[in-house]
Amino acid sequence: MKIRDLRDMSDDELQAKAADIKKELFNLRVQQAMGQIENPMRLRMLRRDIAKAKTVLKEKYGRG
Repeated sequence: MKIRDLRDMSDDELQAKAADIKKELFNLRVQQAMGQIENPMRLRMLRRDIAKAKTVLKEKYGRG
């Protein structure tokens, strides 16, 4: 996901997107634990997407 796309989203959309990504990350971690994961690099991409979403939220509202 591109950072500019995240900056165009509203606050509610950003929080919802971060929650969706966290759910997907959890499911992939479960698959990894069971040895069924197809694309291990997806874990890394999802962690980065969460960080991007949190960064954009922090940019909008400061440290709060």
